Amino acid sequence: MKSLPLIDLLIVIVYLVGMVAVGIYFSRKNTTADQFTKASGKIPGWAIGISIYATFLSSNTFLGVPGKAFGSNWNSFVFSLSMPLAAWVATKFFIPFYRNTGAVSAYTHLEHRFGPWARTYAVVCFLLTQLARMGSIFFGIALSLQALTGYPMATIMIVVGICIVLYTVMGGMEAVIWTEVVQGVIKTAGALIILYLVVSGMDGGVSKIIDIGKVDNKFSLGSFAPDFTQSSFWVVLLYGFFMNLNNFGMDQNYVQRYHTTTSIKEAAGSVWLCVYLYLPVSLIFFILGSCLFAYYQSNPELLNAVQMQVAGERLPNGTPEAIRTLASTLTPADIGDKVMPHFMVTKVPVGLLGLIIAAIMSAAMSTISSGMNASATVFMVDIYQRYVKKDMSPKQSMTLLYIATTGFGLLGMVTGIAMIGVKSVLDVWWLLSGIFAGGMLGLFLLGIISKNTKNTETLTATLIGIVVIIWMTFSAKLPDEYSFLRNPLHQNMVMVVGTLSIFLGGLLLTRLKGKPIEIEKEILADGHIS
Repeated sequence: MKSLPLIDLLIVIVYLVGMVAVGIYFSRKNTTADQFTKASGKIPGWAIGISIYATFLSSNTFLGVPGKAFGSNWNSFVFSLSMPLAAWVATKFFIPFYRNTGAVSAYTHLEHRFGPWARTYAVVCFLLTQLARMGSIFFGIALSLQALTGYPMATIMIVVGICIVLYTVMGGMEAVIWTEVVQGVIKTAGALIILYLVVSGMDGGVSKIIDIGKVDNKFSLGSFAPDFTQSSFWVVLLYGFFMNLNNFGMDQNYVQRYHTTTSIKEAAGSVWLCVYLYLPVSLIFFILGSCLFAYYQSNPELLNAVQMQVAGERLPNGTPEAIRTLASTLTPADIGDKVMPHFMVTKVPVGLLGLIIAAIMSAAMSTISSGMNASATVFMVDIYQRYVKKDMSPKQSMTLLYIATTGFGLLGMVTGIAMIGVKSVLDVWWLLSGIFAGGMLGLFLLGIISKNTKNTETLTATLIGIVVIIWMTFSAKLPDEYSFLRNPLHQNMVMVVGTLSIFLGGLLLTRLKGKPIEIEKEILADGHIS
């Protein structure tokens, strides 16, 4: 741990002030809820595409992915490979549907289709998913900045969180999008700078990195055997497809952006631009993790320093001998999230360090700010206006949006603080998102695809799906005498099986009631499907 050099500190301060200034600039436009949530539908498609890309490229990617590649291999990159198929489905079916309905909330349709319970269930799942996502991202940024500054992680989350709340509350969706455009460029540049520094500091260069990676199987995409009990290629591919379909198809963060463009074509183009950007850039982060592994394998004294740091954090009151003993047992998977912050502390020169810190902060801020705006929008449209007060004046709507945006930002900070001490931030995010998103996606697919599935069948299928998700998630904690009741599948399959349980369960119940299963075929101009 060390104090930042003055020039790096100034760069970070200038970046934070600049983000808040963007919020102040756009605050003069935010006089209506429509402007705050949809930017009045006048944002160019390329800017939306970069903002979606920036949302995907969170601090979970910036820190979690290199840490994952350092500790294991490129298995998680299969998640990125699933994006094009999910994007094709979303641009062909979901985006035209949302644009034609005109509803800013992704979940209004569920009430029209199945009743208030369906809309409320999806909203609750979305808000819980957002809190998990924001919390894991707050945790990720605090993890790296703690190594650079020595300040407590909770303090870092609070300071960064206040800046995010300020520009998000003041600037609304338009400020979120344009700051994400800047942040997308900054974080990509930051990754390339770190990659260059690692490779240039490696004796033997690229060939040595490849040799070490081959010996330790660092470039593997996982087993191609049809094995769903471990994180095989197929498990991550299925998880990635369903999660990306959830992101592009019904996550309010993305659906809300589809309304900020001028046309369906622009909205669809923004999704494909995100895919074209994210695929190669996410690969860079996996390459970075493998390069860091080779670097520390070639410099074992530096690896020992990281192990001692992690051991000291796990045994804060331990004796030096106990800490050394624990450090000697730690594996690359145990220290993965700490490696890149350690490299930054020890090897990144003054000046560049500030830029990279700004890149890490931008990776966190873009995702958190969009999550705050989307959560506030859903709260106003799907909860407050639905159950408390339907007709609101423009002033009342803006006041509620300001309060809700601030509230969700604070809740995200609290969630991040609660995550302090976890082993892998990426694993935590994948687990929580799989739990909450599985039921939501299954319900939505049933509503948008099956014409004859009604309220009773859908509610029954959803309850079955919830039971399946709970069992798959927590059955591993059952005592040994009940081991036969444990979920045999990998945790990433929770998202897949939970979604299919609701969707296929609804179709089966529809058929058992003697109704033919008819697939919706055409999206009409009013947003309904026939």
